[in-house]
Amino acid sequence: MSLIRFLVFSLTVFAYSSGLAQNANPAFYDDVMAFKKQDSINPPPKGAILFLGSSSFTKWKNVQEMFPGYPILNRGFGGSSLPDVIRYANNIIFPYEPKQVVIYCGENDVASGNDSKVVADRFKILFNMIRDHIPDVPIVFISMKPSPSREKFTPVVIQGNQIIKNFLWTQRNASYVDVYKLMLDETGKNRPELFVTDMLHMNQDGYKIWQQALLPYLKK
Repeated sequence: MSLIRFLVFSLTVFAYSSGLAQNANPAFYDDVMAFKKQDSINPPPKGAILFLGSSSFTKWKNVQEMFPGYPILNRGFGGSSLPDVIRYANNIIFPYEPKQVVIYCGENDVASGNDSKVVADRFKILFNMIRDHIPDVPIVFISMKPSPSREKFTPVVIQGNQIIKNFLWTQRNASYVDVYKLMLDETGKNRPELFVTDMLHMNQDGYKIWQQALLPYLKK
């Protein structure tokens, strides 16, 4: 890593993690501590496929059943945005020594009012953190989905997805999985039948689309 990149990286990580020093219980602290407690009772195997991100992963309760033969460790925590995943990287990424990292995050960043460039820049920070700690690990990003309850954010989501896709095309061992288009009907409209009543979280039909889209990218 160059000196300039090291300095930028260090300052960025400090900025995102400073909340730990300022507040004994920053956002999602309890969720992460629950993961650590779970790990102490039942240590997960090294070399699993690590799922990182927000509630779309948290609520994917049968993810291991849907990918038989693939060792999956789900560390999604509901409501999280990219800075939250970055803040807790030393707790929920690096100790597991994953053989692959699958990320679904960014939708909450958009819903909080951030534009597509901010969301993509945050993703790049997370991507580079993982690369710097685990240089050869394959990284997969699942595109932000078209949630009916967040339809007003559609232009930001589409643009954010495109920026991240373009970035990943320039990186080695990196993949972009486009579930956005797969979750629209033939006219390009949202499909409410793929979601539970809040029109934000998916039902099993939605997860089946993710399963089919993601399977070709997973490492045995």
